Amino acid sequence: MPGRRRGAAGSVRRGGWTPWLYLAPALVVLGGLLVYPVYQLGLISFLEYTQAQVSGGRPTSFQGFGNYAALFRDEQFWQVLLATVLFAAACVVATLVVGCALAVLLTRVRAVPRLALMLAALGAWATPAITGSTVWVFLFDPDHGPVNRLLGLGDFSWTYGRYSAFTLVLFEVVWCSFPFVMVTVYAGIKAIPGEVIEAAALDGASPWRTWRSVTAPLLRPILLVVTIQSVIWDFKIFTQIYVMTNGGGIAGQNLVLNVYAYQKAFASSQYSLGSAIGVVMLLVLLSITLVHLRLLRRRGEEL
Repeated sequence: MPGRRRGAAGSVRRGGWTPWLYLAPALVVLGGLLVYPVYQLGLISFLEYTQAQVSGGRPTSFQGFGNYAALFRDEQFWQVLLATVLFAAACVVATLVVGCALAVLLTRVRAVPRLALMLAALGAWATPAITGSTVWVFLFDPDHGPVNRLLGLGDFSWTYGRYSAFTLVLFEVVWCSFPFVMVTVYAGIKAIPGEVIEAAALDGASPWRTWRSVTAPLLRPILLVVTIQSVIWDFKIFTQIYVMTNGGGIAGQNLVLNVYAYQKAFASSQYSLGSAIGVVMLLVLLSITLVHLRLLRRRGEEL
């Protein structure tokens, strides 16, 4: 009996390593594509690393937290950080609302309209960000765009004002992001037993009440995934802002952190400051994700 127990324990221990052996190739790839670049990003943020160091004209020196201190003393950084958080939050909320609403719509229409909507949404999702941004700039162009003519806005420039430019970019971000939410939530809804939805309808629940009290609670794990994914995508947005506002808008009025980091690193050749902004973005995203997961754990949700 003792020998059998030891043999069983040994087999359990050996079996415990089996999943890691299967995951090893993926972990090696992730280590090369994720861990090493993050390490280099953090390292450069602690150095004096400008064009002089890149060209070899001056030696690289360790600055400690000097780059972060300079960054936190910069008033523009805090303005850009606030604008990034508010803009990303608006994009996430709008994307979730549109995606969930269309997912519910897909469950209520016939096969042909459902297929047409799915194909249109997947087409928007598959469009490269730079292509979609260019098309949206043309559609809202004050001279040649059709949108101003249809709305009777004349030569109104959407990209001139700060809030109108952010609104235009938000439209494009939602347009290219809602298909992911729509398809994922639609798959989750189809996995819910039909008897549950029918019971709510028999009890006299309205579509909104059914979604709020029945469907949404059952979809919480899926909604968690799409929310975190949307937060990550929208917080680190770059292409849409850079293309549609011509690098951040007039006098940088439409800057977000990713574009701000690009300007510091490549336009101003302050690579260490650009890396420090990248580290701050990484920490903010990790904090948001961990706080969200912690709140769900306190509510007893399964992750």
